[in-house]
Amino acid sequence: MGQRRLAAAKVLVVGAGGLGSPALLYLAAAGVGTLGVIDDDLVDLTNLHRQVLHGEASVGRPKTESAQEAIARLDSRVRVVRHDTRLTRDSAPGIIRGYDLVVDGSDNFDTRYAVGRACAQAGLPHVWASVLQFQAQISVWWVGRGPCYRCVFPASPPPGSVASCVEAGVLGSLTGTIGSLQATEALKILLGVGDPLVGRLLLHDALAQTWETLPVRRRVGCPDCDPSAQAGEDSSTRPDLVTVTPHWLAGIGSDQRVRVVDVRDAAEREALPGPAAHGIPLASLRDGTALQSTRLGSPEDTVVFVCRSGVRSEEARALARAAGWRYAVSLEGGALAWSRWVAAPTSPAGSSGAVESSA
Repeated sequence: MGQRRLAAAKVLVVGAGGLGSPALLYLAAAGVGTLGVIDDDLVDLTNLHRQVLHGEASVGRPKTESAQEAIARLDSRVRVVRHDTRLTRDSAPGIIRGYDLVVDGSDNFDTRYAVGRACAQAGLPHVWASVLQFQAQISVWWVGRGPCYRCVFPASPPPGSVASCVEAGVLGSLTGTIGSLQATEALKILLGVGDPLVGRLLLHDALAQTWETLPVRRRVGCPDCDPSAQAGEDSSTRPDLVTVTPHWLAGIGSDQRVRVVDVRDAAEREALPGPAAHGIPLASLRDGTALQSTRLGSPEDTVVFVCRSGVRSEEARALARAAGWRYAVSLEGGALAWSRWVAAPTSPAGSSGAVESSA
């Protein structure tokens, strides 16, 4: 029964590069009947250390053509649909139509947001991942069951703040690890087995060989997945949700409507620095002292509470919301997540959230 499901399945893989290469190979090997491949690039010699679909003989040829031949060598029964074009916001809905799910191995923010929006509006599962240097992230965005891509990453980082793989490099074998995980998530969804990464962001540090999972939630008012969102409303700095990710906070920059408050004591903040913040001890929120002053800023500001891991900041968020700060939120994972995924020494883009970058 499961093999028949796979034979009837249609999967679109965006990008035949570092992530798309292992994903395509393992989906084909598993017996997925139709694989769409979209990429407008040519194979380059510098790709070969991580893009294992291609070899020296493919240099200079379209990646979709090379991918089709590699898949045919593995299983000639797999139908390959080539899309030799760049997926855009306008073209995405038409391209994904007819597929059962999308595996996103794209290497730029414009394409990611285009894929995310199209999948959200079509209700398709969106198996997404991103890698840079020695770090990676993966999740499954699936409207109706969890958040979409823009729910968790409302806005792109500032231009030039995040290095690409060409600029910063990437461990080739890491793309194999993460692309294989994308294939696993896609197969789980197609077969209806296991627990897909919906509502969870899986973070991997290859240098430390660690895996961490952060919960992520749907964002009310998200322009991609919330039908009630008003057209043109700027939701990037007005999050109607209870938590924000370190990448969201890093991408906001110096927006004056966002106030960051660290509820730890000075010794804790010095031992484990987080984002630049105003220090307001949790005790002064519990007894109401801080809530009766202007230390939190205006109730119309977005207040992001920070602690070590996200537990005390959640309490602070609840206290502030009850007192009228309706945009109070908690930083997911706290200073621990910030130090690892934004301010990590291996991150070439520093505090701009470099992990959410190119594959």
